[in-house]
Amino acid sequence: MEIKKPAVAGTMESSDCMVTIRPGQTGIQIDLQSDVEMMFGASILATTRQTLEELGVEDAEVTILDRGALDCVIRARVQCAACRAAETHYDWEKEGACHG
Repeated sequence: MEIKKPAVAGTMESSDCMVTIRPGQTGIQIDLQSDVEMMFGASILATTRQTLEELGVEDAEVTILDRGALDCVIRARVQCAACRAAETHYDWEKEGACHG
């Protein structure tokens, strides 16, 4: 999946996160700012990378502003932001797939 433009998904509410994805040049770059980074930062980064890998994103700059979001919320926000940035739609019938 090619990231074509900047896109955002999520909120800054408690138990949520705001994910911003921009076109990148050299792989996946992630900037994480989290209230729970000391305890869960590695897990948040792993979930983000895995989700982007499943979507086929190879080059992107990702910013995550986390307020204690669960893993499933992080995954959903990354999926939504990536599909918006690639100008595609998430295919809920076939999990992990976006289409134009």
